[in-house]
Amino acid sequence: MTRPILLSALIAALILPAPTPADDAAPETSPTPPLAATRKPTFEVYGFAQVDLIQDFQRVRPDWNATLRPTRIPTVEGLYGANGESIVSARQARLGVRGSIPAGEYDLFARIEFDFFGLGEGRPDAGGQNTLRLRQAYGSWGPVLGGLTASLFMDDDFWPTIIDYWGPAGMVFYRNVQIRYTPFTGEHSFAVALERPATDLDPTGAPVPPATLAPRSLLPDLTAQYRLTQGWGYLQLSGILRWVGYDTPGAAVQNTGDAIGWGLHASSQVKLIPDKLKLLVAVAGGTGFSFYMNDATPDLAFGGTLAAPKAEAVPLLGITAYLDIYWSKLFCSAVGYSTMMMFNTALQGPDAFKTGQYASVNFLVTPFKNFIAGPEFLWGHRTDKGGATGTDTRLQVSVKYSFTSLDFWKPG
Repeated sequence: MTRPILLSALIAALILPAPTPADDAAPETSPTPPLAATRKPTFEVYGFAQVDLIQDFQRVRPDWNATLRPTRIPTVEGLYGANGESIVSARQARLGVRGSIPAGEYDLFARIEFDFFGLGEGRPDAGGQNTLRLRQAYGSWGPVLGGLTASLFMDDDFWPTIIDYWGPAGMVFYRNVQIRYTPFTGEHSFAVALERPATDLDPTGAPVPPATLAPRSLLPDLTAQYRLTQGWGYLQLSGILRWVGYDTPGAAVQNTGDAIGWGLHASSQVKLIPDKLKLLVAVAGGTGFSFYMNDATPDLAFGGTLAAPKAEAVPLLGITAYLDIYWSKLFCSAVGYSTMMMFNTALQGPDAFKTGQYASVNFLVTPFKNFIAGPEFLWGHRTDKGGATGTDTRLQVSVKYSFTSLDFWKPG
């Protein structure tokens, strides 16, 4: 009982201070203008069309075959059929609308955006199927933002020049519904948010039949982010504090459990050679925040002994390092590696996900504005707690054309 009260007090203490706007890095809000009378409404329709031709040399879970996620690699031979599969996908295609109108001291900004990677099972806003998927839907007024967009625990600028949809397994990447407050921006920027909670639960070893268990979210997640921006690049530090738990809906006598999850995330982009070579590196560690990682599971599992099981926030560590290489105005590449490590609890089963590895290299061409195409080679590896492993290698060739209505028409 005391844990929720203490955590509520901590949230109240941290969320009170005062405003200014942020940019699309975290994410897009309106700039602060000198005079309201000089501002005009804006409106833009944007997006891209993309087709991916993928030759998979092994197999992954069928509803996720248009991208490479180590958690979707089988560790049982033949689970999804014989090795080898050809996939042609247009799921990455994206469409969005954004606009703003002057509203007193600041502009009132709104954005809504979709892709076609569909809604999977379980997790809010999960992907996998070939249907519409809401990526972003939020509004902002100066320092205040509300809606679905990049979590503050995530670095929205941290994305290497790759064409695979899901990307490196060990990086923080999660768009979440939130209420955000940004006290200041510029060379130094800071923001704090309350975000939608959710618990990814592994029921193995539970003190009651697993079918009776349900994740429980008592309090919103608290996130905060600081960024230092310099001529050489930037350094971002972020943190998260969350309550993860479970209960037994419908049971005559409730069985409940909970744990505190927390995480720290450091990310940076460094211009090693301006306009030629850029380093992206990030490290995230803590307990019970797998929901915010690009490819990890779970947040909460059972430890202790079979006679005395205890809910525990699962420790994890993610590391990502990539190089973006700009050979010329026509050609660019990205090469890098990422790993996601789960430190499994005592009662998790031998098939529990333990480690995911992801690596890729590509060579892309941009012959004219808004167009990019080329091949990318990807490798993924999964290891389970019991030692079973699985590997996937694939070649993806993509063609992408981006568009914006501002190329044809500008309001005002």
